[in-house]
Amino acid sequence: MVFLSFILLTGSCGFSQTPVNQSENAYTIPEEMIQQIQKSEQEWLEEIGEERYKILRQCGTEPPFTGKYYRHKAKGTYTCAGCGNELFRSDAKYESGSGWPSFFEALDKSKIKELRDVSYGMIRTEIRCAKCDGHLGHVFPDGPKPTGLRYCVNSASLEFKEAEE
Repeated sequence: MVFLSFILLTGSCGFSQTPVNQSENAYTIPEEMIQQIQKSEQEWLEEIGEERYKILRQCGTEPPFTGKYYRHKAKGTYTCAGCGNELFRSDAKYESGSGWPSFFEALDKSKIKELRDVSYGMIRTEIRCAKCDGHLGHVFPDGPKPTGLRYCVNSASLEFKEAEE
């Protein structure tokens, strides 16, 4: 169990560069058309802090049931903590029981990159911010209708913009 905790907290970035799309209606903008943010690793560390750096830049994972957005219920938009890219709407958030914030769809599929992750003897689909290449979490094909997807996201990779009344 200690080994598993170490894996969850340190991450791996064990993905191949093979893009993957889980939804049948997925649309991916070619990478050369996305204006990506370019910063040194030191600049990222100074800007986002150590905890977020470990998750967004080193593919770490926060412990389950601990993130600030796990039970968050406010109405608004979840954005990338690295660059502010709008990723998920609160009305797509649901309780999956996984221990991390879960969404059944992205706000716009072109804002999230999906990559094949073969770390730790598993085959998964990693999700990254298309704008800053920050690690967000993974997407699984076991979510609710209408998409059947579960975007399992680290709270530390997100910020929240509350909806204006």
